[in-house]
Amino acid sequence: MLCQICNKRAATVHYTKIVNGEMEELHLCEECAMYKKELEFDTNFSFHKLLTGLIDSLQSEPVKEEGNNLICPNCNLSYAEFKQIGKFGCPECYRTFKEQLYPLFKGIHGHYEHVGKIPKGVDKTIITKKEIGRLKKELEKLVAKEAFEEAAVVRDKINKLKKELDG
Repeated sequence: MLCQICNKRAATVHYTKIVNGEMEELHLCEECAMYKKELEFDTNFSFHKLLTGLIDSLQSEPVKEEGNNLICPNCNLSYAEFKQIGKFGCPECYRTFKEQLYPLFKGIHGHYEHVGKIPKGVDKTIITKKEIGRLKKELEKLVAKEAFEEAAVVRDKINKLKKELDG
């Protein structure tokens, strides 16, 4: 597809604008897109500002002063510094600030652990471990309902999968 302005170069920038329900599509080359004022975007956006803004908006209670004064023992990053820069200093920061981060994770994901899809081609071990985790939760629910016969079937499935993992 050629650029809609110069009709010479290949269109590599595809822009769709909807105003009052009217859709306008533009297909431009990079050069023409640079000169089109309509395509200038605010470049002050940063992911860390989005992240720290989410932290403040999702926390039901403001972090107490002692929470802001928490300091990672490994890299000496404080929670207040993390909120300013939106980046952790090291993996230990996740443990140090976990109490402050739980509301964020809960607000974004709806829970504290990753339960999303597993990419195709991933190691079968990971799929089996995830299935065991799912079955354990199912087992807990069945036991709570006192559905012991169904719980025994699920327990046996868990044991079978664990044996497969052990090889």
